[in-house]
Amino acid sequence: MRVIHSVHPDDLKNYHTEQIRERFLLDKLVQPDAVNCVYTHYDRIVAGVAHPVSQTLTLDTYDNLKAAYFLERREMGIINVAGDGTITVDGQAYNLKKLDCLYIGKGAKQITFAAADAAAAPVFYLLSAPAHQTYPTVLMTIEQAEKVEAGAAETANKRTINKYIHAAGIPSCQLVMGLTILHPGSVWNTMPPHVHGRRMEAYFYFDIPAGQRVFHLMGEESQTRHLLIDNYEAVVSPPWSMHSGAGTGNYSFIWGMGGENLDYTDMDAIKIENIR
Repeated sequence: MRVIHSVHPDDLKNYHTEQIRERFLLDKLVQPDAVNCVYTHYDRIVAGVAHPVSQTLTLDTYDNLKAAYFLERREMGIINVAGDGTITVDGQAYNLKKLDCLYIGKGAKQITFAAADAAAAPVFYLLSAPAHQTYPTVLMTIEQAEKVEAGAAETANKRTINKYIHAAGIPSCQLVMGLTILHPGSVWNTMPPHVHGRRMEAYFYFDIPAGQRVFHLMGEESQTRHLLIDNYEAVVSPPWSMHSGAGTGNYSFIWGMGGENLDYTDMDAIKIENIR
């Protein structure tokens, strides 16, 4: 399992493009009939993708975790961003359509992933955090998710925020998770931006059309940097970093956090005029 180490904000000021991509970008996650995970030193979050096509995949443990099984001391959120599929947790099967979410609590031992149709295989995005107690496994469909309308067409940031795992939704130890869908004609996400020093965050971008990209903005508000993001790529955001972006077309992204609290609104706003 690839390991991402923490970066001090002063160091980022001196990074060139390839260093930024190496330290923050999670790419090549989607591989046929494989589970790919990345261990980060930001609140010990693990991010990854399970992409079953013609085989049933099992979530095995990794040497990095020093655990008998993956969720021995962890919890996990999973959102499907492609075709229909099934996740089986200790013998209980859960069917996920596109944009459905499954939370799995600490202590689940056997987790498998399967496609309903190999020609339209699912892409399961996984986010896992350390857990101190067990919460029940819960499936939440996109229709059941709490929805917040944000932004406006006039500022090219009209978007629908779907909340799954949070204080008023699926209960968890520290994981917070949901997804945002940009409306046609809108390209800006999380603008105006913010930071939250109590939590790290990871963005997983999807439904980016072929040939298009998202410019993901990061760094301190007075020392911004950017990453060019392709479809099915993720970026890790340290607690000190703003996280925002604009695409060459509309797209969607999954946001996930781990840290001190489950309060979705725990954030410190950044004024657009202060960004450099």
